[in-house]
Amino acid sequence: MTLFRFRWLRRYIRRNTNPIPIDRAALWKQRIAVTYSIIAWNAFGFVAYMIYQGKADWAKYYDVKSEDDVNVSPGHQWAKTLGIENAQVYRVKGLSLNKIDEEQGVNNKKTLVDG
Repeated sequence: MTLFRFRWLRRYIRRNTNPIPIDRAALWKQRIAVTYSIIAWNAFGFVAYMIYQGKADWAKYYDVKSEDDVNVSPGHQWAKTLGIENAQVYRVKGLSLNKIDEEQGVNNKKTLVDG
């Protein structure tokens, strides 16, 4: 409670509830922790299984994304989100600078400077 500094909320809860015995609180804390770990492990397993099955890009797999959206680079997608028209997107990898044209898509790049 000290992180958020809601002293009025702490006082209200302490005034209107009965104290919980320490052993009972520890038991429920352990039960909640075990439940959380089981749910988290199952979620991780589900994500790993989906990646293994080739469904990592779920929006593309379930046809939520169109083919045009799949071929657009992340830089152009972000520029489109920000409302920037005719954005020039550059990708820096190591010592090389690549200009990415929207028409070329993700896989085709023009290299401007090679290091």
